[in-house]
Amino acid sequence: MRVFLPRLLWILAFLLVLVTVGTVGYMLIEGWPPGDALYMTVITLTAVGYQEVHPLGAAGRDFTMLLLVAGITWMAVWFAGLTSAIVELDLQDALRRRRSMKDIANMKDHVIVCGAGRTGRQVAQELETMTSRFVVIEIDSARIEKLREFVPHAHVVEGDATHDQVLIDAGVLRAKGLITCLSADTDNLFVCLSARDLAARLTIVARAYEEETTDKLYRAGADQVVSPNASGAIRMASVLLRPSVVSFLDIVTRSPDLALRMEQATVGAASGVDGKTLLEAGIPQRTGLIIIAVRKTTGGPSDFHFNPAADTRLEAGDDVIVLGTEDQIAELRRYVS
Repeated sequence: MRVFLPRLLWILAFLLVLVTVGTVGYMLIEGWPPGDALYMTVITLTAVGYQEVHPLGAAGRDFTMLLLVAGITWMAVWFAGLTSAIVELDLQDALRRRRSMKDIANMKDHVIVCGAGRTGRQVAQELETMTSRFVVIEIDSARIEKLREFVPHAHVVEGDATHDQVLIDAGVLRAKGLITCLSADTDNLFVCLSARDLAARLTIVARAYEEETTDKLYRAGADQVVSPNASGAIRMASVLLRPSVVSFLDIVTRSPDLALRMEQATVGAASGVDGKTLLEAGIPQRTGLIIIAVRKTTGGPSDFHFNPAADTRLEAGDDVIVLGTEDQIAELRRYVS
C-alpha cells in the first residue's frame, strides 16, 4: 500500500495535466467557452464517443486525436497500476503467511492460543510481554486483522482449531501449552479432546462459560479450567475487601514498567539443587531473588509452601515462585534447570 499511494498520486497528477491541457487547448484553438472545452476534454480522454460539442476545424481534429491517444494511454497506466497493486497485496499476504508458517515449523516449547476474540486477544497481548514463542489459531479473518492491530508480530494460523490438522500446523506436537478460549464451550471441549489425543504431555488451559461445562473440560483433558464469571466475581470482591493486595498482584504480574516481576522456575532433574534444601541451594544469596513459595511436584492446591523454611527440600519438578528482576529470574532458571 505504501508503494501504491505514490503511484496513484502520479497517475492522478497525469490526469489533471491532461484535463488542463485539453481544456486550455480547445479554448485557444476553437475559441470555446471553458464549460464546453472541459466537457469535450472529458469525453475525449475517456473515449466515450459522444458527438462534438461544436464543429471542429482541422487543427481541432488533430488536437482531439492527440488528446484521445493521451487519454487511452492514461487509462492503460491506471489499470496497470491498479492490477499491480492488487497483485502486490496478494503476494505480500502470501509471503507473510509463508514466513509465518516457516517460523511456526521451527518453534518448540511454544504456546498455542485457540481463538482471537476479546479473551484470546488479551491472552496474546500478555504472552507477547513474556515470550515471542506463541501461535494464535483463528478462523475469522476479521478477528485476525483486529488481532494484528494489538499484536502486530503474532504468528497466526488461519483455520478451525477443532480440526486436528490445524492443531498440527500450529505445532501442537512440539508445544508446551495450549489455551483454548473459543466462543462456544462445545468447541473448547472438542479442542481439549483433540489436543490431548495428539499430545499427551501438553498443558491445556480452557475457558468455560457455563459452570456445568467445567467438569466436562477436565474429563476431556484440560489441566486447568478458567471461568470468567467465577474469576470476575472473586476479583470484584477482592478489589473491595483487599484493594492493596489486588493492586500489588496486578503490578508484579502485569505491569511492563516495573523492574520486579513475579515468576516461577522449575527444578530440573540434572540441576545442582535437586535434593538440596533451600539453605543449601542458596538461591537468594546467588541470585538476589525473594522466594515467595515452593510448589511440590504433585501440584495440588495444598502443595504450596508459602514463605518456605530454610529446610524445605527441593526436588526435580518442583516450582520455585520468586520475585525479582528479569536478569535475576534468568539466572535462577539457568541455575535450577
